Amino acid sequence: MKKTIFSTVILTSALIFLSGCGNNKYSKELTIDVFDSEANSQGIQSGWFAECIKDRFNMKLNIISINNNYNGAVLQDVRAASGYLGDIIMVSAQNNALKDLVDSGLLLDMTPYIKDKDIMKYSYAINKLNEGLDGIYAIPSNISTLAVDTPTDIIDSTYAPYIRWDIYKKIGSPEIGTLEDLLTVLNDMQNANPMSDSGQKVYAFSIFDDWDNNMMTWAKQPCCFYGYDEHGFVLAKADGSDYQSIIDDNSLYYRSLKFFFEANQMGLVDPDSRTQSYSDVFTKYQDGAVLFSPWRFLGRSAYNTDEHMEAGKGFMMADIEDMLIYEHGCSQEGVYDEVICVGSEVEDPERMVDFIDYLYSDDGIYENQAAENGGSAGIEGVTWEMAFGEPKLTDYGIDVFYNQSSEVIPGDENGNSYRDGISMLNYTAVSLTEIAENGFPYTYELWDSELNRTATTLQKEWSEEMDADNALDYLQKNNKIIVSPGCEYNENEETAEIKEIREAVKRIIIKNSWNMVFAKDEEEFESLWHDMKNKCEGLGYADVYEFDLENAKAEGDKKKEILGQ
Repeated sequence: MKKTIFSTVILTSALIFLSGCGNNKYSKELTIDVFDSEANSQGIQSGWFAECIKDRFNMKLNIISINNNYNGAVLQDVRAASGYLGDIIMVSAQNNALKDLVDSGLLLDMTPYIKDKDIMKYSYAINKLNEGLDGIYAIPSNISTLAVDTPTDIIDSTYAPYIRWDIYKKIGSPEIGTLEDLLTVLNDMQNANPMSDSGQKVYAFSIFDDWDNNMMTWAKQPCCFYGYDEHGFVLAKADGSDYQSIIDDNSLYYRSLKFFFEANQMGLVDPDSRTQSYSDVFTKYQDGAVLFSPWRFLGRSAYNTDEHMEAGKGFMMADIEDMLIYEHGCSQEGVYDEVICVGSEVEDPERMVDFIDYLYSDDGIYENQAAENGGSAGIEGVTWEMAFGEPKLTDYGIDVFYNQSSEVIPGDENGNSYRDGISMLNYTAVSLTEIAENGFPYTYELWDSELNRTATTLQKEWSEEMDADNALDYLQKNNKIIVSPGCEYNENEETAEIKEIREAVKRIIIKNSWNMVFAKDEEEFESLWHDMKNKCEGLGYADVYEFDLENAKAEGDKKKEILGQ
């Protein structure tokens, strides 16, 4: 009887939600331009999130994405030169970029509109970002109230070697001493499971170039397995204790390129890799056609359905004996790599600030930070519901988060599915580990109801073998994690000359890196490496590297300072 009552409540809540997210006080409809440096798609937002924004603010969002343009940096410069970036602007505040936008008159001072808003509960982070600007021009992203050395990840680390655990067990769960030893293991796994669920050829690796920036992203990821992440052309250790040039012969970047070259020589790399997109690769993961994932959100999100996990199938973290996983720490100051601002020429500044205030509210965090898997809990009354004082996923929520369902939202007469309506903004206002007004985290992954429900065969078998509750638990128990303390600072300003050199150099690095992975033999691999180094050095790589190194070291000093070292 209780189940029937809650099913009725859920359906009723869904209908209420879909009939209006909030009280709209704006009579004139606006279509606003959102200039978004982190959006992975562009155009008019559609689906349930669009309806939510329409109902709350009588607005449509037109997303303009740097990531969807070949030269996003040039696009930003051109729009800035025209005097208009967007109505809502989501960009990096680093390299003095925020001050430049303010000095250029492109941003609105939000002070008179924001002073009485709920968002000012984050006044410490807001005021810190806007120091010296004589106003409030931007709000930082990823704000947290947790200690700076607290991992931002929840259960599974973002960067770690995730493999098809069931096939790994099938070959006897061999020990993996180093990154290079992983190749033999993956080769044996590929031989043991040569066909996907639909009968396609299986590969250990299936990669894409969508996210390449200063370097080949896939070649950078294994560097994170050893405690380093990118800072321009610098690989910086999480604790600020070491720095590498990516074109140094002894760099982790070179080691990673060699790793993928050897993988291709062994027949472990999908030959479609040079021409496919992230979406293509995600589909292959869903089909069980890929065995390795360097991020939790790729292999696990695509393949770890309830059905697969209960059958003992899916991606789980493997242990590499010498790994030291890079983990981002929480930041009470927020993150400056992406901040949110209002354009100075907007038609309705109060409405824009209300929109930003919403993004940092409980409703906004649940709705805007929703994802296909691993984000916030999504739409209350649709994907989750309060039951006996505690939050729990609805059957529909379980279906979309774990089974990648494209079913229409219950009661939605417009035919919206959850997945098709997810926010295109890709903007994290507040850390998902933060606590909502209902007393529970924004992420469903930390709810007791969900932890109990997901104790599947796969999870139990992994936990038994690894003697840990989850990936983060294992890494912390075994001292295989290094946290980059959450701290922010304003980097030195990048000059036009540095920017020009960087654009030329990174094109060579990316092109040669891909060619090295698919080189016909080791001689060609080494020739391409030296060709890349010579061309980069000839273009002025050293100047950009020194600029990046100065900034990386300044950040490292800040990390040591806040940790009292």
